[in-house]
Amino acid sequence: MTDSASALDQAERNLDQSLDRLFALMRVPSISTDPAYAGQCRQAAQLLADELGELGFAARVAPTPGHPMVVAHHEGEGPHVLFYGHYDVQPVDPLSLWRRDPFDPVLETRGDGSKAIVGRGASDDKGQLRTFIEACRAWKQAEGKLPCRVTILFEGEEESGSESLEPFLRANAEELKADFALICDTSMWDTATPGITIGLRGMAGGQVTVRGPSRDLHSGLYGGPARNPIQVLADILSDLKDADGHVTLPGFYDGVHPLSADVQASWDALGFDGAAFLKDVGLSVPAGEKGVGVLEQSWARPTAEINGIWGGYTGEGFKTVIPAEAHAKVSFRLVGDQDPDQVWAAFEAHVRERLPADCTASFIPRGGSRAISLASDSPPLAATRAALDAEWGKSALLASGGSIPVVNSIRSILGMDSVMVGFALNDDNIHSPNEKYDLNSFNKGIRSWVRILGRLGAMAETGETVPA
Repeated sequence: MTDSASALDQAERNLDQSLDRLFALMRVPSISTDPAYAGQCRQAAQLLADELGELGFAARVAPTPGHPMVVAHHEGEGPHVLFYGHYDVQPVDPLSLWRRDPFDPVLETRGDGSKAIVGRGASDDKGQLRTFIEACRAWKQAEGKLPCRVTILFEGEEESGSESLEPFLRANAEELKADFALICDTSMWDTATPGITIGLRGMAGGQVTVRGPSRDLHSGLYGGPARNPIQVLADILSDLKDADGHVTLPGFYDGVHPLSADVQASWDALGFDGAAFLKDVGLSVPAGEKGVGVLEQSWARPTAEINGIWGGYTGEGFKTVIPAEAHAKVSFRLVGDQDPDQVWAAFEAHVRERLPADCTASFIPRGGSRAISLASDSPPLAATRAALDAEWGKSALLASGGSIPVVNSIRSILGMDSVMVGFALNDDNIHSPNEKYDLNSFNKGIRSWVRILGRLGAMAETGETVPA
């Protein structure tokens, strides 16, 4: 079973009602980070479970120590897929910047005639997960079945740290195990170019404190002979990179791989303007590794960044003090097979080796995660790419992105890779006032999932295998 013309037609006929169902979900203020909205989070979970039950899924609201999960299963032939999304949303502050009530969604018509769904959760992630549900609905109404076996997991704490997610995955691993996962919490390249995220950068990071004198000192008395921890820390951090922008930690680039020809061709076809990318944020000269393009730096190269630095007197006015200690927060974005523990250990060694007499250092690591790299030619990804190409009329971008913790959790606990496809846009104001989701993203997102499900179902007919 491949693309279903009848299911696509059904999706088109359903569009107005699909919007109504999205608006009903968006009206529920499922703000997970605020305990005052615990009841609304459960209301959103129950709404989704009831709806999936009406579609023929065996669905339930599963309690956790935090907000509940929604788990649903539907039988089908072909591969077994686990679809992940989240029903919780960010707080709406500052409320004064919204054009209307954040939980009173509306379809707005813009000056160019295009339309957008506006309200909290429109793009992140209620509109995105709704596209998948509506694709399943279209298949069921048109064909009476789904083209593959589907398990759905909707989380209620993604916007507040996902504390319950990994314990839930471990406790329910046998039930949730599938051939691979589908994740919709990603974006397109632009309004006409769909994307498949095949790489996510990992992370290592934490805080370093350098201590010198036993107390803050008056610089008029001790300036010169007394060691200044701020100066010491600044010198140490400046040594993290050489003059060409390369990170100097020994072994830092172990596990960093070159781009594949397929991915490089996909990126070259974009016509990406690095100068315009920097100009949008008031910059003009690339500051990373020399000889590496801006897009490759952003998507496929590791980084070392100083995220905060402080010490001494930082209040209003002026105080001539030599501080007793100085602090910095440092993070490393990782790619390929880089080991976050190894990178952080190398950073600690880098600091200690450069400490002068009378100074000590302490560290607070903040944990880490490995990068995710997916084979661009795997059967599920190839099927997904063919489906997107058919719907959008152009080749889907093979993109890389920031960290999505659930992908690592699914891989490490359930032993599954993920195919990441979403239809958000960079201007959707995610986490900000006046969040929106283009109607075209919503409509063609539904149609794309109809095609993807069909292509995935056809894998069994053609004898293609899924990842082991």
